Amino acid sequence: MILIDNTCISDDIEDQLFVCNLDKCMGACCVEGDSGAPLDPEELPILDSIYSIVEPYLTEEGKKVIAAEGTYTTDDDGDFVTPVINGRECAYAIYDERKILKCGIEQAYNDGKIDYKKPISCHLYPIRVTKYEQYHALNYDRWEICSPACSFGQQLGVPLYQFLKEPLIRAYGPKWYKELTQEIDERKEGRKI
Repeated sequence: MILIDNTCISDDIEDQLFVCNLDKCMGACCVEGDSGAPLDPEELPILDSIYSIVEPYLTEEGKKVIAAEGTYTTDDDGDFVTPVINGRECAYAIYDERKILKCGIEQAYNDGKIDYKKPISCHLYPIRVTKYEQYHALNYDRWEICSPACSFGQQLGVPLYQFLKEPLIRAYGPKWYKELTQEIDERKEGRKI
């Protein structure tokens, strides 16, 4: 376990090798699960404000669900999440020409239409953050649908914390990420001695 500021980072984030392999999983994390993507309360007004720009990117089914439920909803625990279509894919999910699920919000971002990439929980996945009063716990969410990403990560030799550098910096800042990499490097050196 690594402790930095108000975060508690599981060893899996250092040790797990991981690189998303959309050609194999087809974006299954946008479909599988019990509810939509978790949302931070500060993301809710962002979703409201960007929706008119994101809407043209979405499927007709996604637009209908958002029209009925709103740009966000709550799950069975009362937590904010993205709406889903028929209990399956996220209402913001879109299919590319190869039938791979991707994020309509992210596509609008990639096209330079908005400056919000996508919900931070999606950007950080497969790291899941549990927020407690005094700290955040960062854990690797081990899920069978990501086994192609684990194999690809092993093939390329890329640890999870390096693969998720951009979202980790987005969530916690460059200073925090630098401390994380220094701590991991020191731990590796300690193991060599």
